[in-house]
Amino acid sequence: MFVDKVKIFVKAGNGGNGAVAFHREKYVAAGGPDGGDGGHGGSIIVRVDDNMSTLMDFRYKRKYQAPAGQDGEGGRRAGKRGENLVIKVPRGTVIRDAETGAVIQDMSDLNEYVLCRGGRGGWGNKHFATPTRQVPRFAKAGLPGEEHEVVLELKLLADVGLVGFPNVGKSTLLSVTSNAHPKIANYHFTTLYPNLGVIWVDEGVSFVMADIPGIIEGAAEGAGLGHDFLRHIDRCRLIVHIVDVSGSEGRDPVEDFEKINRELAEYSPELAARPMIVAANKLDLLPPDSDNLERLRAHVEAQGLELYEISAATTQGTKQLMRTVAGKLRDLPPVTVYEADYVKPLAEAGEAEDLNVQHYGDTWVISGQWLAQLINDINFADYESRMYFDRQLRKSGLFERLEEMGIQDGDTVSIYDFEFDYER
Repeated sequence: MFVDKVKIFVKAGNGGNGAVAFHREKYVAAGGPDGGDGGHGGSIIVRVDDNMSTLMDFRYKRKYQAPAGQDGEGGRRAGKRGENLVIKVPRGTVIRDAETGAVIQDMSDLNEYVLCRGGRGGWGNKHFATPTRQVPRFAKAGLPGEEHEVVLELKLLADVGLVGFPNVGKSTLLSVTSNAHPKIANYHFTTLYPNLGVIWVDEGVSFVMADIPGIIEGAAEGAGLGHDFLRHIDRCRLIVHIVDVSGSEGRDPVEDFEKINRELAEYSPELAARPMIVAANKLDLLPPDSDNLERLRAHVEAQGLELYEISAATTQGTKQLMRTVAGKLRDLPPVTVYEADYVKPLAEAGEAEDLNVQHYGDTWVISGQWLAQLINDINFADYESRMYFDRQLRKSGLFERLEEMGIQDGDTVSIYDFEFDYER
């Protein structure tokens, strides 16, 4: 089965918690705190696998979660880091945010992409020893790993897309010009999924051509195979429109040509404006008294397009067509790679009452789910980010809660990996 669009949920591993421990050894007085740090959680990494051609592997498994980091231990032993979870996808897969549809990443090269980062491990109590705080009896919890619901959408990386009604000879043309072996038969919708073939024209001159399953009039409303596979020519630099001029099925080639063009425009005006050449196929079946070829030529050339006469079944004109295609590709821009336009929304504060506040002398340790998400999103090296963090804490009512609990000026507020002195 050909699967080219799926929705999945991915979650990176949580960071392990830091340990509260103290060094105890014979003849060693006041060994001090030695709790180890928690391990970082594993990340979700997306990698291209050229041995994959569909998203079939995601049909039954829709949730992916990387392992969490292990908690720290005494003796300053850090917890083991969670292993990264690698998700393999076919080349040309576009990762989109499920809610907005914005592009997160286009997996069109061999570069890996970190989709969700694992949570940082919490610090053990060894980090919190100071001259005035020699026996810290607290450690930090690990931060949660990032999570995301995304849509994986496969868009084939092809230079040329073959379009046309069912049974006009697209698969036959691909089979006689490349090493591809698509299913060929004399009935509609023989091709049920896109096929790719590499066309070799000359030394150092080749291109990739995609045979897109036949669309019909009304595809925009779901007739036939609908528009399910038109996404695979979104990247194509050139469209070859195959038209059956023989009239063997009682259809008019000019009407067929216009109907397919209308469906392309319905799907995407940008795609309809893509450079196109027209191939009048099945010349070997054209009746001697038919004017189909002449009418189609006049109609096509009136729109400024070129028409080539071929018979894919007998290979008549196919080599010349492929040379023409290769020549046009030299002057066209490269295959489209989608730029990421997804902007991750910053976490916002929740209610101060939802936070866990622990009091150790002059130190106040604060943790909680929304606070962990907020701190993950903050770049503390950036002034504006720090101001945003401060505004969110004030918005939550945290400072008012701390004052009600008796916090004093100069006390230390410890939030995960960060500490600051409290001032009213």
